[in-house]
Amino acid sequence: MNATFRHDLLQLNELLQQTASYAGSFLSRINELKVNLPVPSFPATVLPEKGMGAEAALEHFDNRFGDYLTGNAGPRYFGFVTGGVTPAALTGDWLAATFDMNPADKSAVSFHIETETIDLLKQLFGLPDEMLGSFVSGATMSNFTGLATARQWLGRQQGVDVDIAGASALKDVKVLAATPHSSIAKALSMLGLGRNALVKLPTLPGREAVDVSALQAWINAHPGEPFIYVASAGTVNTVDFDDLAAIAALKKEHNFWLHVDAAFGGFAAASPRYKHLLRGWEAADSVTIDAHKWLNVPYDAAMIFTRHPLLQLAVFQNAGAAYLGDPAENFNYINYAPENSRRLRSLPAWFSLKAYGAEGYRDMVEQNIRLAQLLGERIQKSERFQLLAPVRLCVVCFTLNHEPRMLAEHVQLFLQKLNKRGLVYVTPTQYQGVSAIRAALVNWRTTEQDIDKVMEELETVAADIAHLSAIIENN
Repeated sequence: MNATFRHDLLQLNELLQQTASYAGSFLSRINELKVNLPVPSFPATVLPEKGMGAEAALEHFDNRFGDYLTGNAGPRYFGFVTGGVTPAALTGDWLAATFDMNPADKSAVSFHIETETIDLLKQLFGLPDEMLGSFVSGATMSNFTGLATARQWLGRQQGVDVDIAGASALKDVKVLAATPHSSIAKALSMLGLGRNALVKLPTLPGREAVDVSALQAWINAHPGEPFIYVASAGTVNTVDFDDLAAIAALKKEHNFWLHVDAAFGGFAAASPRYKHLLRGWEAADSVTIDAHKWLNVPYDAAMIFTRHPLLQLAVFQNAGAAYLGDPAENFNYINYAPENSRRLRSLPAWFSLKAYGAEGYRDMVEQNIRLAQLLGERIQKSERFQLLAPVRLCVVCFTLNHEPRMLAEHVQLFLQKLNKRGLVYVTPTQYQGVSAIRAALVNWRTTEQDIDKVMEELETVAADIAHLSAIIENN
């Protein structure tokens, strides 16, 4: 054994204690850490001929990068839709790395951990028992997997096995949606269906939800034509939901695949107050739900649920690999999702679900929604901002109360200044043609005190932008 490996092995317990201490120090400060910092251009590094050992590597890491670590998993990071990491999920993630087990190995307990975790998640979401679930790396890959299975279904409607003949054998593919996430078009590109296959339907007035009558009209204009419909169960800008019950009713009469993108909106199912938004999703053919969002487990983790395992198997099976066994006879997760090599992503989720239960997730979801609504109310009352849409769940969509001709420029300046200061992080967006700002609250740590701090910071930066604008105009 190499001498440095041997030294680290003998010092392993001490190294783990040092690592735990370093992690604990970071987490003890996460509530007050800046959520954004300017990062310098680091000088080029050289691979050492002789390694320095783990203890020295930890010290070197701290010296090189430690001052630039930010609280992206903290209570005021409202960018994207990023959850934090619960203490139990962190425990599970550390152990997943420690055990380093492949859940594809059916002879190992890791396979049963994933199976049990999927069952727990179906209970949390109220999804049908007959749905097959598996872990993937994120919502993008979940949407990809669901749409790959839908592509196989579409081929069968046209008398084609796409897994054998390829996507080029399909004719006139149509994928309908009203306000799809960008990962839908990305998945269509990766699947060889092309971004042009996406047909965007009209939305309800002032909403991001589909106008179901427009969907009905499209179906009437294309009688008997099979297609894929991607339903929104929580849009990015306003967490709007398609009327899933109405779409499910159409599905009973017409031949289409229903994929529900519920990356974070699916967690409404954890709350009796909000689960009605998902009424009808039990009729879906496939469902995307992200775990490193509102489940608050570490990156990267998401789930795909489908009710067509044979179609899924046709796409993702490892046919002809004798050492993996017969895919048709021996169930294995690697035959139902893109990755063969998979870390034990289910373990952080298992720990968090067991540690906090349905009540814990219900309370977290409802608290985040309450805080988002509080932020929305305070923005609406402010003279410096304009709330652009009702706060339906956990995202606040707003803009500056400035004249339209300078709005885009002022929003850009506002975000640059706000995010540079580092107390809160929000992202730019466009909502109904308006330059806007988006804050997503899905972190278990966020409190009302954080909303107070954020609102004070928003007001301060908005006042600075208004003052700067006045100076420029007067000159």
